[in-house]
Amino acid sequence: MSSPTPSEPPADLRAAVDAVLPDARADLEALVRIPSIWADPAHAEDTRRSADAVATLARGAGAQRVDVIAAEGGAPAVVAHWPAPDGAPTVMLYAHHDVQPTGGDELWTTAPFEPHERDGRLYGRGAADDKAGVMTHLATLRAFDGRPPVGVLLFVEGEEESGSPTLPALLAEHRDSLAADVIVIADAANPAVDVPALTTSLRGLANIVVEVSMLERAVHSGMFGGPAGDALTALCRLLATLHDDKGEVAVAGLTVGSSEAPDVEEDTFRGDAGLLDGVEPLGTGTITERLAHKPAIAVLGIDAPAVDGSANILLPRARAMVSVRLAPGDESGRAVEAVTEHLRRHVPWGAHLEVSTRASGEPFALEATGDVYDLAREALSAAFGHGTVEMGMGGTIPFIAEFARTFPGAAVLVTGVGDPASRWHGVDESLDLGMFGRCVLAEAMLLRSLSPGTR
Repeated sequence: MSSPTPSEPPADLRAAVDAVLPDARADLEALVRIPSIWADPAHAEDTRRSADAVATLARGAGAQRVDVIAAEGGAPAVVAHWPAPDGAPTVMLYAHHDVQPTGGDELWTTAPFEPHERDGRLYGRGAADDKAGVMTHLATLRAFDGRPPVGVLLFVEGEEESGSPTLPALLAEHRDSLAADVIVIADAANPAVDVPALTTSLRGLANIVVEVSMLERAVHSGMFGGPAGDALTALCRLLATLHDDKGEVAVAGLTVGSSEAPDVEEDTFRGDAGLLDGVEPLGTGTITERLAHKPAIAVLGIDAPAVDGSANILLPRARAMVSVRLAPGDESGRAVEAVTEHLRRHVPWGAHLEVSTRASGEPFALEATGDVYDLAREALSAAFGHGTVEMGMGGTIPFIAEFARTFPGAAVLVTGVGDPASRWHGVDESLDLGMFGRCVLAEAMLLRSLSPGTR
């Protein structure tokens, strides 16, 4: 579904946004320089420093109250308030300031935490996911000179990339101060830099640690190999059972959806994903269905000796991190049970098996109907000069399902600050700077349109 022909953005708002973009770009670069990898304990202090930096920027953007909060054992989050004018709704603007590990600094074209511009794109870890979302919100507030036409609650989370494990506790503790009528989540992607999207569904996530044990201790592979098996081989055989020969997930009991949305051209997908020549896309159905409406399983890591330095021994234990993406309509606890049962049925050679859940997030889907969604489509279409499309996204934002449960009356808008070339979570992550400006303009137009005085 796409919106009607876009109108022209108001000249005064466009001028105000253009005026704040240079400083917003500079502040985004400063945030990118902070390696806020909350998942790595070595960067816990960096993550706290990142939260403090966001809090300072919020105060500079006119917030009347700014708090850095955290649940027990959780990452620091920033909550800032711009009180609502009489009769105006309150809009929550959500983003997160934590980032993924780099995947190996040496693999990047330029240093991951030293932002660098090439061909109109800003490169750096977090440049798109999701410090661009943070600065989209702050630049919008600056465009209104710190006096937005609606109430604004800025919520910048610090552990989204770890699955938001303490978010439920944070919501329970701060429910009243986090209530809003509309929630805008700037943490999704657009199908192209000049095509805006409202994301209407996201997959869920369960990260599972699978450990296989075969021996009491490591033993010589020549003296015992043959009748005695090793745990790493057993683990590899077990993991191989998670897919069939076509690459379809082979776990019974997981929800499988479908979609009538336009499909992605396979050549486009191959280029965006970086598939090597001759490598076939996994699974069946349309690319769109496989990306957003069907489950996916991937092995993220294995504890095993490196090739260089490995010895001629049979390993007694081996473990892997398995990522399960859940289709909309599924539930993480039920999905973990289904995967665990599959692993128990297929573990080879009587090996001992332990399965534990490391992180989880629920899938989400919504019907984008009503005045707020219509206003959002109009704002996005005008700012981008292209009709707004609705799309599912294969990623997971645990925050959305949690807030939808906590505040069931709020309209949830999931907007994009990335595009297929952004390489979220990958090497050489980047943000298209032209699209960044259009995102700020669209958000400013939306806030103005939500004000009672403009309707």
